[in-house]
Amino acid sequence: MRNNPTEPEKRLWRRLSNGQLDGHKFRRQQVIGWQIADFVCSGAKLIVEVDGDTHEEAKDRTRDAALAEHGYRTVHVTNPDVMSNMDGVVQLLAEALRQAERPHPNPSPEGERLKRVEAQKLLGISLEGSVG
Repeated sequence: MRNNPTEPEKRLWRRLSNGQLDGHKFRRQQVIGWQIADFVCSGAKLIVEVDGDTHEEAKDRTRDAALAEHGYRTVHVTNPDVMSNMDGVVQLLAEALRQAERPHPNPSPEGERLKRVEAQKLLGISLEGSVG
């Protein structure tokens, strides 16, 4: 995949590489445990997954839980969002990075769901996964 990324992955990488997102350094196709993450910001312990047509929520939840055991949070963005609303995707990722810089005030799953829905409404996009 690193040598043959999808078009959405290429476009997102152009916005994440070289510390362009608030100075945060990302890597592509990073191995974490038994998983390979699309994009990883080790400093913020944040993973960004670009979900294509074969996206399966149940598998993602299991995978996200395995990555969480290594201390990482995962944000899922869809191919259509990357292709048509890059600014919204970048805003969402910038907010996720800001959250990583401070303790989370409400670690409950219910709070995470509400925060994700609020972010989606604010940005006008349909993103999936956990933000916090």
